[in-house]
Amino acid sequence: MKIPSLLTLAALLVSGSLHAEQASPIDPNALSMLHRMSTNLSKAKAFTFESKSIFEVPSVTGQFVTLFSVGEVALKRPDKLRARHGGDAPPFDFTYDGTSVSALAPQTKVFSSAKAPATIDEMLAGLRNETGIRFPSAPLLYSDPYAILTRNLLSAVVVGPTNVNGIACDHLAFRSPGVNWEIWIDAGPDALPRRLAVTFTDRPNFPRSIIEFSRWNLHPWLLNSSFLFHKPEGVREIPFAAVLHSADR
Repeated sequence: MKIPSLLTLAALLVSGSLHAEQASPIDPNALSMLHRMSTNLSKAKAFTFESKSIFEVPSVTGQFVTLFSVGEVALKRPDKLRARHGGDAPPFDFTYDGTSVSALAPQTKVFSSAKAPATIDEMLAGLRNETGIRFPSAPLLYSDPYAILTRNLLSAVVVGPTNVNGIACDHLAFRSPGVNWEIWIDAGPDALPRRLAVTFTDRPNFPRSIIEFSRWNLHPWLLNSSFLFHKPEGVREIPFAAVLHSADR
């Protein structure tokens, strides 16, 4: 076997380095897979799913602690959304009926309501600033998830095929300003998201959220009345920031 000279090795290293610099950080195959998933969600007039989440939040000592959560989401376009969450954090219910948003912490018997815009897209765009509520899965709930997910995109790569809870998936990784995120998309015809991991690089300790999706239904029967908030007996109204603090959100 002929051993390459140091000069040859140096040339190979330089060539490889130049090739890496010239390669695009955005793989069109990753975008194509993401677009296919987004299109399937966009076409659905309504959908429901269940989720299991792992997320990191700061404690009173400043240390970030890991919490486990379960949830259910129901969406009906263009103006209905319901989310219910429980697990390590106390139960927390959210409803949007096209005119208002409401949040309920049933264990502490407090709730909050506020006027909201007329569509899910408009409501989600201002939700965090107006109420403090943040859904890690929010980009998937927009009418055009692809436009939201690819905004200010810095890189996109196909990590490769894998398996999520027995389902063959394609694993993709992306970077945007302040956030690194990955998504695992069903490799079958439905192309539904099966897992989403988000790392917030613009926050101390780089907190991370991981969500696994299950029991997708793209053709559910949902009544408009199921998105209305009904004030339970014995609960009191407080500002949004307070109701979220009460629910440890």
